[in-house]
Amino acid sequence: MLIDEICEALLPSAAGRVVADIRIGLGYTAVQLDDGSCGLAYTFRDEIAEGCSVLKAAGTLCGRPAQELARWAHLPDPLAAATGLATLNALAGRPPGAADTGFLTALGCRPEDEAGMVGYFGPLVQPLRSRCRVLHVLDRHPEREAGILAEQAADEVLPRCDVVILTATTLINRTIDHLLDLCQGAREVAVLGPSTPMLPGLFRGTGVTLLSGIQVTDAARILRTVSEGGGTRQFGDAVKKLTVRAGE
Repeated sequence: MLIDEICEALLPSAAGRVVADIRIGLGYTAVQLDDGSCGLAYTFRDEIAEGCSVLKAAGTLCGRPAQELARWAHLPDPLAAATGLATLNALAGRPPGAADTGFLTALGCRPEDEAGMVGYFGPLVQPLRSRCRVLHVLDRHPEREAGILAEQAADEVLPRCDVVILTATTLINRTIDHLLDLCQGAREVAVLGPSTPMLPGLFRGTGVTLLSGIQVTDAARILRTVSEGGGTRQFGDAVKKLTVRAGE
């Protein structure tokens, strides 16, 4: 699976690195390494097991080898997988060729395009609708807005789309491989969000054409924001939004 390939590719760069800080917030999980680098991944709080202790290893994570926590990306538990992906994103860093170019500009939608969005990115919905012939929004919480389709509609909708946007959280719940199989006819397939591993070379041959994620520029602020239940609206200039062509 794609997340396993990403993990195996980054493990050598984790050698000797240690987890300096970790925050598992209600919106995001953040991992900072001993070299100051920091990565993020979405927290699936609706899927966390009930009880006052939701992660058995809590209280023992700081000081562990980065390679150990990076391997958690393989695990089915959503909190562990988010911790693993955040560790991988801390290791990934900023790729050569990444630009601050706006995502919509880089995506290059055409008026005749049929577009699909897996995962609800509210600020992008109206701009995309104005650029495309039709936009299908799919989410595991379709009740959040009229017209959103349940995620199960992907098998029917995505194969006919010219442009597809996939939330990077599909790496955490391990649905991205199936979704990419459905997008083989798409001209553009973008992976979007702070959970995105900015590793264009590793997406070569997957069908993904564009990666849009973030680089943490103020780790202390991000750690505090995550701890206080914040997310993308509160990150502000503590992160830099980046876009890069996959395979480049």
